[in-house]
Amino acid sequence: MTEPVPISQSLDGVVRSLRGPSRQAVSGVFGRWIDAVGQQVADHVRPVKLDARVLLVEVDDPAWATQVKFLTPTIIERLRTNVGVEVDKIDVRVDRRNARGAKYD
Repeated sequence: MTEPVPISQSLDGVVRSLRGPSRQAVSGVFGRWIDAVGQQVADHVRPVKLDARVLLVEVDDPAWATQVKFLTPTIIERLRTNVGVEVDKIDVRVDRRNARGAKYD
């Protein structure tokens, strides 16, 4: 009889087999977003999806899409150093429903 395996270990194995990011990477990006980007950016930019090493973020205004393009190298570095997550690319989309500058919670 084999020993029980923790569910977190089982989930990590399933995610790896699907070639997705680790559970730690997902929780790091989504759980520590403010630590990585700061409150001002987090008020207007939120992570939506981490697929392999590509992070999709959503912004509440087209001007923030431009700002994220300029900040991408800094965000990638801060995700690596502050959160321990490796991201190669950040894709940006504008949330048209929120495009009036409403803050993300």
